[in-house]
Amino acid sequence: MVSPSIASATDRAPVTWRSVLRLTAMVLALLFLIVPHLCYRAAGRPSPMVMAFLNAAGWIAGLRIRTTGKRLKRNVLFAANHLSWLDILALGGAARSAFVSRADIETVPLVGWLADQNNTVYVEREARRDIHNQANSLRGALKRGQPVTLFPEGTTGPGDGLLPFRASLFAAVTPPPPGVRVQPVFLDYGEDATDISWQDPESGLDNFKRLIARKRPIWLTIHYLDPLPYEATHDRKAISEAARRAIAATQAVADRPSARHAHRL
Repeated sequence: MVSPSIASATDRAPVTWRSVLRLTAMVLALLFLIVPHLCYRAAGRPSPMVMAFLNAAGWIAGLRIRTTGKRLKRNVLFAANHLSWLDILALGGAARSAFVSRADIETVPLVGWLADQNNTVYVEREARRDIHNQANSLRGALKRGQPVTLFPEGTTGPGDGLLPFRASLFAAVTPPPPGVRVQPVFLDYGEDATDISWQDPESGLDNFKRLIARKRPIWLTIHYLDPLPYEATHDRKAISEAARRAIAATQAVADRPSARHAHRL
């Protein structure tokens, strides 16, 4: 069920001077970084411009990031809760992560091209016959060393709790490739979580317009939790349950009023 604030927001989704300025700044950041990015690509080298753009776009959108815990920098699959397109900017910028995404994203003008630049792994979740090739694509991405993020809820959640994790999404890392760890990540938007979450019937465009029109910054704490022990990665259900349990436990602590008060100091 959609909250009244989300439902009413879909009717407004205003275009304001603030959202126009922010969108213009994002476009200018892209134009400024695209030439050096293409030069890196032409030379066959990883481009730091992707991370720079995601960081810049997040900052322009009002995202302010804090982190806790120790982030694995290479050979890691992040399993994170999912609330918004802001999650992509946050983990792509702060953790230099690529992402596992629905295949239809690849066909969206500009968005698909931007996703390609960050080595996005596309999966067709309904194409069971192609699951072997999809698993190979994800394993190949992990072997390149760049962190990859998977959102095991399979969609954006409401912000006040976790949706069930889809164990089938972990098929490619059962077991993980040699040297690859699975690290749960809790994306904590605090009191803003339910407001920024993207849910039906709000469209992606309306959610984007609504968030970049906000006056207040959006504070996000990225909690990098302990990597799953190897004994919890023997099958996809075990990985799914262990990752969800770790994120839920951290969310429960973070949601306590005393924890919120201490965190704001």
